[in-house]
Amino acid sequence: MICWRGYSKPQPTRQLAFDMDENTAQAFVNRDESVPLLSFSGTAGSPSPDPESKRSRLRESISNSKLKDKLQDGASSRSETGFSLQDRLLTKLLQQVIPTENIEEVLDLPPDKRSSKYIGRPGFSIPLMTNNFRRFNSRIGIIFVFQTRLIRLLTWREPVHTLSLLAICTFVCLDPYLLAALPVAAALLFVMVPAYLVRHPAPPPTIAHSSYSLNGPPLAPARTIKPAAEMSKDFFRNMRDLQNSMDDFSTVHDGVLKIITPPTNFSNEALSSTIFLFLFVSTCTLFIASHLLPWRLMSLFFCWSSITLGHPSVQQFLLNNRESHLRPHERKAQSWLDAWVARDIVLDAPPETREVEVYELQRRKGGPKGEWESWVFSPSPYDPLSPQRIAGERPRGTRFFEDVCAPKGWEWGDKKWILDLGSREWVEERMVQGVEVEVEGERWVTDLVGDDETSSTPKKGKKISPGWEEGNGQGPSGMWRRRRWIRMVRRQGVSSVNDKDG
Repeated sequence: MICWRGYSKPQPTRQLAFDMDENTAQAFVNRDESVPLLSFSGTAGSPSPDPESKRSRLRESISNSKLKDKLQDGASSRSETGFSLQDRLLTKLLQQVIPTENIEEVLDLPPDKRSSKYIGRPGFSIPLMTNNFRRFNSRIGIIFVFQTRLIRLLTWREPVHTLSLLAICTFVCLDPYLLAALPVAAALLFVMVPAYLVRHPAPPPTIAHSSYSLNGPPLAPARTIKPAAEMSKDFFRNMRDLQNSMDDFSTVHDGVLKIITPPTNFSNEALSSTIFLFLFVSTCTLFIASHLLPWRLMSLFFCWSSITLGHPSVQQFLLNNRESHLRPHERKAQSWLDAWVARDIVLDAPPETREVEVYELQRRKGGPKGEWESWVFSPSPYDPLSPQRIAGERPRGTRFFEDVCAPKGWEWGDKKWILDLGSREWVEERMVQGVEVEVEGERWVTDLVGDDETSSTPKKGKKISPGWEEGNGQGPSGMWRRRRWIRMVRRQGVSSVNDKDG
């Protein structure tokens, strides 16, 4: 006996085989139709296969039947952890290849918002994912049934049903309070009524309605929803639909990004700035005047337009007239937008410029009367009260002027460094104490005698002279002196940064 969905009927004993080829006659058919779990290998009117082919198909049928029995036995003999014997064997095999620890810890990945550290969820596991996929695939059929019926509804396969949808949308758009009644009505019509009709079916067509009593106990058992059994046709239909849904999602995702990303990622700054301006003005306008708009009529127009565009005749009309009617208007609108952007959106502002500084440090050689020698080019003046000086650290920097580089993301705005002749200004701005400032000449800022003549840090008991003094650099001085060089830098463009990185 072969079980069909909805009824059972005795059938003659024939050779049975799995029909899993998409190229065969309706291997995966519509779920609304009654289909057998197993199909006959031969049909009336088809040429009979040779004996060798029959024997091979019989062996395949027997092996598939044994495989299905083993899978059912394994599924029924679940362990306490919820995995079958096959799952445990697969886990043992994968443990030799894939580590059992958290994948983020093994690969030393930085945690993100989807990490299991933020929520109490299991880590990545191939056996767990395989088991969850089988469970998910057995139960997702209702989603694909709803998707199929929605597509048929929106593509006008049944015009009466689509017109009924338009009527419902019209009532809801004109009276939005009816939206609260839709979920209740849907539960009543699509859940409760079908469940009642299962237990109290209509009279068969062979029985007269007058002799068929509607009173009495239910005539059929209550309907239960069970997951699709593994290796069944519904299971493989779900896999097929899941595969196609993943392709549809990827196609829609890439198409949306292709349309939205270039105008909004500021690769074309003029166009993105124009869109930003329109969005900003629209936001301000809607905050003020949104209550004045006819939202009901707008919703009604949107619903009717969306559903009408799905009609095959409208689709064919748009396809035939796209090049002759729509393309010229698209080019005209694009040319107007480009001209408006080029005329009113100004983005040729000069790049940002700033001034950078570097301090040339020299150290006295051979005691208080020795000669000065170049020491380092440092980003800080290394004054007597600087943290580096107090901590006994050496000044940081580079020995050669040519090694001084512009900050990251910036480039030189002029050709050479300029000596800052206003040493008094930067000394006062930084409140440097215990130094002598040259008001003429090379503008050195030298440590005063008494700070420390023999080392780079003040000795205990020595006091730093408050403030600063003017001098000519001829009198006795400390161990360090410095002067300030300045240069202009400007912000680099994206192309310049990429060229340097390459």
